[in-house]
Amino acid sequence: MEKKNNHSKWLALVIVLTAPMLYVIDIFIINMAIPAIKEGVGATDGEIQLVIAGYLLGSAAFLIIGGRAGDYLGRKKVFFWGMFCFTLTSCLCGLSDTALQLNITRFFQGLSSSIMVPQSIAFIQVLFTDPKERAKAIGWYGVTLSIAAIIGQILGGYLVDTHFGIEGWRLIFLINLPVGIAALWAIKKFLTETKKEEGPGFDYSGALTLTIGLICLIYPLNEGREKGWPLWSIILILASVPVFAYFIADQKRKLLQHKAPLIDVSLFRLRGFNIGLLTVLFHFMMHTAFLLMSAIYLQNGLGLSALDCGLYFVLHAVLFMISAMLASGWIVKFGKRVLQLGVLIIMSSFILQILIFRPQVSGTYVILLIGWYGFGNGMVLPSLLSITLESIPAKFAGVAAGIFSTFQQTASALGISILGGVFYGVISLGGANPDYLKAFDYGISANIACLGLVIWMLWLIPGTGKLAGKEIDLA
Repeated sequence: MEKKNNHSKWLALVIVLTAPMLYVIDIFIINMAIPAIKEGVGATDGEIQLVIAGYLLGSAAFLIIGGRAGDYLGRKKVFFWGMFCFTLTSCLCGLSDTALQLNITRFFQGLSSSIMVPQSIAFIQVLFTDPKERAKAIGWYGVTLSIAAIIGQILGGYLVDTHFGIEGWRLIFLINLPVGIAALWAIKKFLTETKKEEGPGFDYSGALTLTIGLICLIYPLNEGREKGWPLWSIILILASVPVFAYFIADQKRKLLQHKAPLIDVSLFRLRGFNIGLLTVLFHFMMHTAFLLMSAIYLQNGLGLSALDCGLYFVLHAVLFMISAMLASGWIVKFGKRVLQLGVLIIMSSFILQILIFRPQVSGTYVILLIGWYGFGNGMVLPSLLSITLESIPAKFAGVAAGIFSTFQQTASALGISILGGVFYGVISLGGANPDYLKAFDYGISANIACLGLVIWMLWLIPGTGKLAGKEIDLA
């Protein structure tokens, strides 16, 4: 019976990993297709940034809501409907005719991902209570990300350069339809519903406040730069501060009154959790911005086709997969030192890219250095989940997963807006003759600065960060 239950756990893991797989495929396909999408819908630089950042904004704004919905309504049910909505909105993205239509549907596609992605992380927390098994499951989470990256890169480049009766860039969204249908069938047939949380009702006012705050922060960061930072963009950014302050105070008050806050702020008593979230913030800002900048530079700066650009990232994804698998074992023994080494590898890759990525550079050097980045990132990105959530009690799995994913997605959106804004800002200075090389150098330099903050946060995380499997009582 125990062997059968063990097989069921790993089968459930395969099914729930379809959510992060689709999420990563969508990112990599989009990065390969940005120039084609810009031309296809006649988008400006700001609008094309929103194709990525709008998706991340929709996701970030509702991830905690998605995590809490799984706690209250059952993770299987919420996962199923999140996958259904993601598949539907993906099709609507593929049918868009204007930049406005695409950005609206991308926002709702992101919203759909926020419903399903927290269930994946929460299922891992609930299914795998043994620290070694959980570390292995999280390792497969990392492997899934790398496999999805390979699929996204090759598909993105291939579909953009291919036409099956419609424009190739539309196919990068429509490809989610068959995958989504298969996932819905598997969820219905093989997943078991989790225990629902009992208690007061859902915190709708808290969800609304959080959403308003995130929109006030991220939207003007994307649109403000291109429009010369008009007054409305400054006002919105400043307005986000009191909105977030009110949200935190409101959550504390509801917890003291034994109501059901959107976020149980007692989680933030854990110093390691707080520092881990800041590490997530800075690392994902860097990572998402690098994917965007490198894809644009390789195509517009070095003149690669979308397919060749995708193929240049395959070694990156393969080495990411290898290092993620190795790190899942190393993290149990060596703790945060694994992540620190990974960050140093990434930094060395960036420094060499600034020195070597010049016009007429050999494609071999480009592939190797991007691959070296992938190897370092595989040691960091999946393991951030382990380090941040290691001491979280199982009953907080849903909300902790939602908070983690919210920081991840918000960081990605901020990376596109702020670090990507540095890249696009230098491009815009060139007018009709943009200097993509200079933009890339400035953008990567900003990424290196962000990595410096990641190293500092990892140094501040208490202890060694080893997976001890101990849960802290927050009662």
